[in-house]
Amino acid sequence: MSTDLSLIRILAVDDHPMFREGIAALVASQSDMKLVGEASNGREALEQFRKHRPDLTLMDLQMPDMDGIEAMVAICSEFPEARIIVLTTYKGDIQVLRALKAGARAYLLKGLLRKELLETIRAVHAGQKRIPPEVAAELADHAIDDALTSREIDVLRLIAGGHANKLIADRLSITEETVKGHVKNILSKLGASDRTHAVTIALKRGIIDL
Repeated sequence: MSTDLSLIRILAVDDHPMFREGIAALVASQSDMKLVGEASNGREALEQFRKHRPDLTLMDLQMPDMDGIEAMVAICSEFPEARIIVLTTYKGDIQVLRALKAGARAYLLKGLLRKELLETIRAVHAGQKRIPPEVAAELADHAIDDALTSREIDVLRLIAGGHANKLIADRLSITEETVKGHVKNILSKLGASDRTHAVTIALKRGIIDL
């Protein structure tokens, strides 16, 4: 029988109570793990982390109030040794890179949880990093792509909102010709055939979200 000292102490952060219940049940079935806290958004995650100092945190990305990326940045700046596993439905390469830069030690798709969560928890607790093959492939596919500039991302967000070039120009205080230039660059960098296609690609890769 494990003593409390040898247990991997886990904090689960997700805005869906049913999902957290599923994780709690999975963790409870293991003799070497213990769920010490739960949070439904990034702010609660930071509070719970300060309170429990878990060995490992399971972090959702899309949450109200403060999302997973912001929460990881906050936690890791205060506790550099924090070990965080991102659990998400998104495998877009930009989203993955953001998570890794924010301090994630592993990135796990929610569809693979039953199969891979427990093994990933033990691996990260032992100091390893984990990225599933399909996520690694997505990263590799776009590794040499030209990144969009912050201005191009602003334009793309407004395109996603259904705005025409003239309105985008007014919103960003630039000329319509400049907007057209940005749109041309966006289509070229994303390999998109038109504006709608560009928005679809950007959403899939996590460059923008709606």
